[in-house]
Amino acid sequence: MTLPENMSRRVLLMKLGMAFNACVGVVLAIPILRYLLSPIVSGHKGAYPRWLGLGPLTQFPAGQTRLGTFVNPDVQPWDGATARSACWVRRIDGENLQVFAINCAHLGCPVRWFPEAGLFMCPCHGGVYYEDGTRASGPPERGLFEYRYKIENGNLLILAGELPTPGSPTASLVQIGKFPCG
Repeated sequence: MTLPENMSRRVLLMKLGMAFNACVGVVLAIPILRYLLSPIVSGHKGAYPRWLGLGPLTQFPAGQTRLGTFVNPDVQPWDGATARSACWVRRIDGENLQVFAINCAHLGCPVRWFPEAGLFMCPCHGGVYYEDGTRASGPPERGLFEYRYKIENGNLLILAGELPTPGSPTASLVQIGKFPCG
């Protein structure tokens, strides 16, 4: 290959390098721009209902704790069965309930309810919680997280779009004494 008289090998390689870097920059910029512009492009099309249904209140008998499931609003059509999320529903009496996140407050492993013992237990690191979600023993430093709920037309609904909150006033790290104020 012969180069034009006014172009050296160094200039040619410099131009090829700049062209390659420009291509790489465009390839990297596409997903970043798509992410930054997604709220404008998608609008409110992807918005999900504020309250998610767990089913009729009758499927949660008074004095019992049962597993409830809901469809996660942040899923794609191809997610299949993984679109369903779980929570524990404890019906104290009438319309008095507690809805717990299924995850342990320690590292997020799914807790199981043992009705014989009246305890929630985490299989990963031995966290144990009483039936009201407060910490009984093990590494978790707070109780189970709770969803806010409401009952509408005989159906139990939980608040979507926010993280569950610690259910027990003793769940605060300050009150436990790990991080003293002052």
